[in-house]
Amino acid sequence: MNRFEIDALVEQLRNGNLSRRGFMRRATALGLSGAAAGILARNAVAQDATPAASPAGTGEVTTSVTREEFNAALREAYQFEEPASTGGQLIHTMTTDIATVNPILVSDTYSNWITGFVFEGLVGGSPVDGTDTPGLADYWEIGADGVTYTFYLTKDAKWHDGEPVTADDIIFSFDAVLAEDSLSVRKSTVEQFLKEYKKIDDYTVQLVAKSPSAVFVANTAGQFQIVPKHIWEGVPFGEWNSDPGSTGQDPSRVIGSGPFKFVEWALGDHVTLTKNADYWDQENLPVIDEYTYRVVADASSALASLQTGESDVAEVPFSQANPLRESNPELQVNDFDTLAFNFYITNQDASRSDLFTDVKVRQALHYALDRDLIAQTVYQGFAIRADGTQPVLSVAYAPDRINTIYLYDPEKSKSLLDEAGWVAGSDGIREKDGVRLSFECTYAEASATYEQQIPYMQQAWREVGIEMIPAAIPFPTLLDNNDAGNYQMSVLGFTWSVDGLQGDMFRCSAVPPAGFNMMRYCNEDYDKLDAASQVELDDQKRIDILIEASNIVNDEMAAGINVFRKSIYGGSPRVHNFFPNGYSNVWWVQYAWVEQG
Repeated sequence: MNRFEIDALVEQLRNGNLSRRGFMRRATALGLSGAAAGILARNAVAQDATPAASPAGTGEVTTSVTREEFNAALREAYQFEEPASTGGQLIHTMTTDIATVNPILVSDTYSNWITGFVFEGLVGGSPVDGTDTPGLADYWEIGADGVTYTFYLTKDAKWHDGEPVTADDIIFSFDAVLAEDSLSVRKSTVEQFLKEYKKIDDYTVQLVAKSPSAVFVANTAGQFQIVPKHIWEGVPFGEWNSDPGSTGQDPSRVIGSGPFKFVEWALGDHVTLTKNADYWDQENLPVIDEYTYRVVADASSALASLQTGESDVAEVPFSQANPLRESNPELQVNDFDTLAFNFYITNQDASRSDLFTDVKVRQALHYALDRDLIAQTVYQGFAIRADGTQPVLSVAYAPDRINTIYLYDPEKSKSLLDEAGWVAGSDGIREKDGVRLSFECTYAEASATYEQQIPYMQQAWREVGIEMIPAAIPFPTLLDNNDAGNYQMSVLGFTWSVDGLQGDMFRCSAVPPAGFNMMRYCNEDYDKLDAASQVELDDQKRIDILIEASNIVNDEMAAGINVFRKSIYGGSPRVHNFFPNGYSNVWWVQYAWVEQG
């Protein structure tokens, strides 16, 4: 297949010099599958049907990729093996527990994995390229005005208790996210884009954008999974966090529509899900009978369980990936680029402390770290120094366009601290107005990576006169403290979406629970660019805006992004259709089968 010829066909279709039928015929003749050709055709037409290409009210209604097209494209991209056996259990061992089983409240990756198996969104995300795909909606249409989105729900979906999934559940879930007393971190994102939403009929909902946007679907319909109204309507939104349906203490309240059913969550030990044999989408029915997310004390224990066969899947520590490949060649060890980064946040709320309110102090922290060394030693080469804020798989990843590159320069770090008025005390730790430049740094316990990284950061900062006091705490506690602003510094990881939008972390309005701005950072110029990026329809112009916005928060060191990292997952030889990737580490579980006996 000649990529240049395909691109030329797409351009002809966009320009009106080739009909859709002609495009499909010629694209398939060049070796492209019918499903892939259909997706390209839809995307090409959708781009030229926006108000940017034609005046509002004179455009055409455009249609998303359909469920059938996506299913075909997925199976083309991943050549799934036909199961030689069905049933069985798949054990996924990790060192971090989840924080909730309520998808409206999810703010961490691990909880999202679990809720993503039990619940479903109005739309989903493609493990092929991260784009929007059908979920509970079979497909959606974008009106000629460029702001009216109509979602057509499948009529087959049912909740695990047998009740039908209807438009009332969709509307109720949006209400839960956008309520004044909502506890959802998605609120800030959704309200940035969404003007209004309403039920058309039992299986049709309509969302109206505040303005035309190239990323409207991902930042509204794609932000959260849907919950059943008949289960949750009697609970005040502000009390959802402690409800037994969120904590898992009452499994009868953890009712989704997804391919797996919730069984139990034993805090600090395991989460168990079982196959939903009555799943409405029988084409994507799980092969395994049970999925167990198992929590162990540390990365060494997780890896040992994989090597001994006690578990089937485990995240592999960076230091162990290559040795594991050599010592256990039968294991599947997959490493891949991601949308993730490792970073540290500083509390910039002046009402709590002014240690980090000075940009020069935050910059000095970053110059004092040899992040190339961190990437090569702590991450064993499975990471790169982060220049800017956009990770490797982001559409706005452009390290060559970043204004300030924080190369390791301890002398510059010292100079900045001097300029900020912090002078060395008798013990070498800097002081200002009688206050020592000393703080606690919290991080998630049981992380092999942090066991190496944190001591290095402590030592590097000590060499320029900064005292960092490490404190390992449980991950859920870390999240709670960070959200509440009860911390000084914290080290953690984060995963973005492919579209490059990062306002959820850096907008002034995105302070938890409305978003992820745990730093309490605020810059009005950034907010303006973030808003502009949401409505820009030209892809390249939007990327330019995103890069400009990234430069603002990078120059001001709103957050100290250390490295853009890969992920490494190990799979037992008995696990088939094992395809973790940077868009989703666990999407493949639905298609996995395990050898029996």
